[in-house]
Amino acid sequence: MMTPTVSVVIPCRNEEKTIRQVLEALLAQTYPTDQMEVVIADGFSTDGTRGSIAQFTRDHPELEVVLVDNPLQIIPAGVNTAIKASRGEFIVRMDAHSLPSQPYVKRLVDALEKGLGENVGGVWDITPQNESLIARSIAAAAAHPLAVGDARYRFGTKAAYVDTVPFGAFRRSLIDQVGYLDESLLANEDYEFNTRIRQSGGRIWLDPGCRCVYFARKNLSELARQYWRYGFWKSQMLKRYPSTLRPRQALPPMFVVGLLVLLIAAFFWYPARILLLATIGIYLTIILGVALQIALKKRDFDYLAGVPLAIATMHFAWGAGFLAGLAINPKKDKQEKRNASKTSI
Repeated sequence: MMTPTVSVVIPCRNEEKTIRQVLEALLAQTYPTDQMEVVIADGFSTDGTRGSIAQFTRDHPELEVVLVDNPLQIIPAGVNTAIKASRGEFIVRMDAHSLPSQPYVKRLVDALEKGLGENVGGVWDITPQNESLIARSIAAAAAHPLAVGDARYRFGTKAAYVDTVPFGAFRRSLIDQVGYLDESLLANEDYEFNTRIRQSGGRIWLDPGCRCVYFARKNLSELARQYWRYGFWKSQMLKRYPSTLRPRQALPPMFVVGLLVLLIAAFFWYPARILLLATIGIYLTIILGVALQIALKKRDFDYLAGVPLAIATMHFAWGAGFLAGLAINPKKDKQEKRNASKTSI
């Protein structure tokens, strides 16, 4: 039997620091390079990303690398553009700052050929971008269930059917069945895509033998922006698919609302002050307990300072973003701005 062709699709913008590492990791795959192509959809990078890609193709002509433009400069549009420009029987989505292990592509293709799922993916090995305390704490927190709920692709050890996987792999024919990624979602587009797969009767398979190094954010401001965006676009998706809401997704916004209500009530009602302080105390105790667990495991008690900050940032940013997303309709706002501009002209 002939080895099926595989297209690895990568949305990319300003990834000069990591794009060559990603390409080298793909070159090192156990899957035959003559049956694999890499299609990169670049959103007009302003750093040395394109030059790095060009240099790699000169150094390694044995791996076909195709570069296409992504004028919209958003991830789902980049993935869609790359898929349309590709020719493989199997599509493997990859990220421009994640490094797949050597058997990654082969294991994904094997799982698809065995019929284990319509979309299959692996587990992230979350790694800090640098050795600062905050960067290490963010990476540790991002791999703990208290911070990320039951997202098994962050810490799973057993193969299982799941709600979603990052950077999944699927047959090209799946696009004809469920469509491309939704370009109106600037984040959470992978979960929405997997929701459509599940609603069409498909299954999402997680193989922990497929490992991929994922570089976490390096500071709290970047982390807060990331998780605010995650929360905001999660709420946009849930407006369309309310039945997909999971407890892990509801808890952060409920916690944020609860604290705000108690904070306001505390100005007028003494019992609310007691309840507010008790809630904060319990929360701090829980996240400090997680920090201690991580510190003991890593034998580094500096984590006692960094991990609580990382977890709290993730919870509050995600919860606040989710609540903002419930109140804001991006499509409606864009249409109102267009109408206003037409009126002014």
